[in-house]
Amino acid sequence: MGTPDFAVPCLEALIRDGNEIAAVFTQPDKPKGRGYTLTPPPVKACALEHGLTVYQPTTLKDGEALKVLQELQPEMIVVVAYGRILPKEILELPPMGCVNVHASLLPEYRGAAPIQWAVLDGRKKTGVTAMYMDVGLDTGDMLMKSELTIGENETADELHDRLSVLGAELIVRTVHAAAEGTLVREKQDDSRSCYASMLTKELSAVDFSKTAQQVHNLVRGLNSWPSATAMLNGKRIKLHRTLVTEGSGKPGEVLSLRPLVVACGEGAVELVEVQPEGKKKMTAQAFLNGLHDVKAEELHFS
Repeated sequence: MGTPDFAVPCLEALIRDGNEIAAVFTQPDKPKGRGYTLTPPPVKACALEHGLTVYQPTTLKDGEALKVLQELQPEMIVVVAYGRILPKEILELPPMGCVNVHASLLPEYRGAAPIQWAVLDGRKKTGVTAMYMDVGLDTGDMLMKSELTIGENETADELHDRLSVLGAELIVRTVHAAAEGTLVREKQDDSRSCYASMLTKELSAVDFSKTAQQVHNLVRGLNSWPSATAMLNGKRIKLHRTLVTEGSGKPGEVLSLRPLVVACGEGAVELVEVQPEGKKKMTAQAFLNGLHDVKAEELHFS
């Protein structure tokens, strides 16, 4: 059971490992793009490539999905970013349980956006956790973990891709251990938990009175959605990539043009990749070239 890109490596790894995939459950196709073309989720596309049976229930609460699962009789249900709450009847169905791969080192960052919040909070490391599912949100007993170091300039999108590969390796190890009867359950310490809420556009506005590191973390953590935004001379501009650098001045003051450096409450950030309103992403230098002979003192970010 899975839906987005993050879940695809797990499905592919389970197939490569020789497991029998009884069926794949994923979210319904959704309209995308300007033409609102019905588009299958990445997991469905992957499953069909491998000739697997795909189910796309609009709900798991009406008993229909339960009937299908009772006929399939899976030994284990693997859940990776499916996007639906599993009812108690489904959680209790497979003899080897429902196992979830979650993109954090639980009990930290339970919830919808663990990858982005680890970056937003400036964490140095994160990872993936395999856990038995229960009726709570990411509260079940932990089984196995893998961790990695977050790069100082790594974006949430880049971290997402690395964690999806790590999750695929972890689920294969977890399934093997389950088959061998060597899985060890570890209860989560609720006192150490924190919740990674869904991202919203309200998070986007950059406050240059904060430290350079905090501004940098916001830009990295909101890449590629919803993106950090700032106002430049009254016009909105998205900030896609930055670097922490030295410099001091009033927050939002442009300290240099080559490279484009903006003062923060403490330190400064170099803008590397930006996107003016109504235009495509571009390097900061390409953006400045389009402004024609502008001087640093003529620009101000807020």
